Amino acid sequence: MAISRDAIAREVQHHKASKPIEAWQSAARALVIRELLLQRVRCLGIASSPRDNGSGRRETDEEALLRALIEEEVATPDPDEVACRRYFEQNRRRFRSQPIYAASHILFAALQAQAESYARARVVANSVLAELKRYPEKFADLARAHSACPSAALGGSLGQITVGQTTPEFERALERLNLGAITEAPVDTCYGLHIIRLDGKIEGKDLPFELVADRIAAYLRANVMHRATAQYVARLVSNARIAGIEIAGAEAHRVS
Repeated sequence: MAISRDAIAREVQHHKASKPIEAWQSAARALVIRELLLQRVRCLGIASSPRDNGSGRRETDEEALLRALIEEEVATPDPDEVACRRYFEQNRRRFRSQPIYAASHILFAALQAQAESYARARVVANSVLAELKRYPEKFADLARAHSACPSAALGGSLGQITVGQTTPEFERALERLNLGAITEAPVDTCYGLHIIRLDGKIEGKDLPFELVADRIAAYLRANVMHRATAQYVARLVSNARIAGIEIAGAEAHRVS
């Protein structure tokens, strides 16, 4: 079966690449592999009804057939407890609760691309910081007077925050602070400059194996499924006669 240029052109939008030709080739390979899988579906007479994917999206008819094919032909044994525990012991750092911070800040809003206004914001931030170093008890009053964040109404308090809720620069500054301390210099982020105070911290804790066992099993199962599916596709490609596109695994049966 020939795959038309129009079909490849429609598929290209799903394949990001640094060069248009690379996106075109990736789209062409994807369509060739999809056709090989559908040919195998027809050969085996597989039928399947679309299912909900669990997040509110329903499979297309084609997706249902391809899922049924993989379920039929690709063996994916469930990982046993020994394998799960081995992964857990080798990746302990992944199974730790994130620390929780209580923090306050004063934001001097400015864009780094606007050099003059950014420089003015830095002057004001340094002035406020100098006053805080003399009178740290004035943090809430200065936040109300100067902060461009809605938290100004709360004296700069952000409440409890965890990893991912602020910018990386803000998080790194929090990690370096001792309890009750204020940053030595304004912290630059995409929002402007911040004076940050650490008000409290609950350290992260190691999670027990029993709490993450199901998550580990699902990850290992998906990993095995990915490798097994890739090997299955490679076998289909190797047994096919393909012209016009290079696909790994088809070298032994390539026609020009």
